[in-house]
Amino acid sequence: MSTTGSYIDALRGGLDASGLRVAIVASRFNADITDSLVEGARAALREHGGQDEDAAVIRVPGAWELPQTAARAAESGRFDAIIALGCVIRGETPHFHYVCEEASLGLGAVARSADVPVLFGVLTTDDRAQALARAGRGRDNKGYEAAVAALEMIGVYRSLRGTS
Repeated sequence: MSTTGSYIDALRGGLDASGLRVAIVASRFNADITDSLVEGARAALREHGGQDEDAAVIRVPGAWELPQTAARAAESGRFDAIIALGCVIRGETPHFHYVCEEASLGLGAVARSADVPVLFGVLTTDDRAQALARAGRGRDNKGYEAAVAALEMIGVYRSLRGTS
């Protein structure tokens, strides 16, 4: 897993998280992986000037619960962005498809209706090895990537409002 071809290298260091309030809504299912995604997001925010106390981590049982919680976080008016993090690993039943589809469609609906950026950092992998590869240390971590995208989108929203 690498950032080759990603916007991450171009944006690294060019964004400012200082003073921003971000909700990190993270599932507890596959906790070792989602914990690493949360730490990646927090690391990206710190690297760009954010403070740990400005990143509220909100835990939910699984990826299914991410959209409804992201919606409530967005509605609260307390946050500049919402980052949804989770991990769904394919199993032997169609359950994987249902959870992935609803997490994706649900977060997309929240993103389209919210006044703040809502970022999708849900891993949907075929196996545990793929998930671990996307939840490693540094900027290859998809939580890190989602946090950098959140910072960029905050700037985009502010420029569209004429408040940047």
